[in-house]
Amino acid sequence: MGKIEWAMWANEQALAAGLIYATGGIVGVAGQFRGWQFAAFGIGQYCFTVCVKAFGPLTRNYYVRAFLHAALCVPGGFMLATVLGCVCLAIASLIYLSAAIHGEHWEPILPRTEPPKRIGESIKEPPQNPPPRPPPELRRKKVDNLETAAYDNPMSVTINE
Repeated sequence: MGKIEWAMWANEQALAAGLIYATGGIVGVAGQFRGWQFAAFGIGQYCFTVCVKAFGPLTRNYYVRAFLHAALCVPGGFMLATVLGCVCLAIASLIYLSAAIHGEHWEPILPRTEPPKRIGESIKEPPQNPPPRPPPELRRKKVDNLETAAYDNPMSVTINE
């Protein structure tokens, strides 16, 4: 079985959680529910993405990301409109923690330094005869003498009338 990349799933969960959290924040602020300031935090949590990028090498560690996501989900638990986003962000935090425990770390995607292999070099020699080809043991061999070059047909070729 293949190895599971937990960080990939954490990234997807955090992305979905952010959208749900922001939607709940918009509903909470628009409805002016009690504690709507927590809903405003849900809308402004997209600004924290800039903060995560600003920390640079520190946020490459998934233990740090798990802690940051856990801390960011706390204010969402105080208002009904943002509870679902809070729970989703807490799940993303747990998945980041699992990624950290499994030894994963973030690596930037860099352009390749070596040129890609040309396809033409991988083809050594194309087939000489078109399909359908006979099995290898029945193929004709190129020989100067025509008698030795012929192969025996396993099926009899007689005309029965």
